[in-house]
Amino acid sequence: MRALLAGETGPAGYELAPVRVDPIISAYRQMVRDLAFDVCELAPVTCLMALRAGVPIRPIPVFLDRRFHHGDLRCAAASGIATPADLEGQRVGVRAYSVSTGVWGRGMLAEDFAVDLDRVTWVVDDDDHLPVPPMSNVERVNDGRSLGELLRAGRIDAAFGGNAGTGRAGAPRPGWAQTHTEPPAGIGAAGSGSPYPLFEHPDALARGSYRRTGIYPLHAVVVVRADLVARDPGLPSALYAAFAESKRRHLARDPSWETVPHLRRQRELVDGDPLPYGPLPNAPTLDALVRFSRSQGLVAGDPGELFPAGDYPAA
Repeated sequence: MRALLAGETGPAGYELAPVRVDPIISAYRQMVRDLAFDVCELAPVTCLMALRAGVPIRPIPVFLDRRFHHGDLRCAAASGIATPADLEGQRVGVRAYSVSTGVWGRGMLAEDFAVDLDRVTWVVDDDDHLPVPPMSNVERVNDGRSLGELLRAGRIDAAFGGNAGTGRAGAPRPGWAQTHTEPPAGIGAAGSGSPYPLFEHPDALARGSYRRTGIYPLHAVVVVRADLVARDPGLPSALYAAFAESKRRHLARDPSWETVPHLRRQRELVDGDPLPYGPLPNAPTLDALVRFSRSQGLVAGDPGELFPAGDYPAA
């Protein structure tokens, strides 16, 4: 993104005025609730929900973050959870029910490990970006305690980590990831007195899952206001080309992603491009995103074509 944000490249005929929002999740809410920006990063599940709700935005197939979720779930010290099936009948924390990490994680548990998601109580402590249908197995924390506190106290049996769960407290605000700390994912083991990871070797599971299914969970899609697309149908293609050129310039300087450790690690897991752009390279992932969101009650029916007409070569 550096070349794009610095103005070294951009969509032909347009000038970009970058707006920094901390944390970026606040921008998601501003976009889907108030159309606060012309172009904005957005959580992919929220994007599907917004499209279904008639929010006038259009996504383009640029995905700015990717990661697997086998290492995200941590179990309370005294939970006794040893396998994914043990999550059935338990209380599992996630920041909000529609948070993309939760949707990807639940989809993985259901499809790869046959976990009955309806037999899990999902405990949330923040609002969804858009309203979700009432669900009998979703419980809201109302006493001010964070998911991290609840997990350490054994009040919930497991939880997602990071900004999707125990790595933050409260609603999105500047510095929220520093308001609560959690042990690194590798710390703790069953019986150690500390929360421990559900999977002992998450990278091996992630690599195997990707090779088997082609699903590479995405976490940030670029959207543009629908009225701008209606005014200029060539804008989606121009934006896509600008994002692709910015990525190309990064790769010219750093072909192995050495300056971005998170993506260097993802490159090793997928044995290739850690940030593929375009509909075709992402087809299995996009299919899974729709499937998981639909099976988990967040969208209904067939969303149809996700992207406006345009030129989106693999990049």
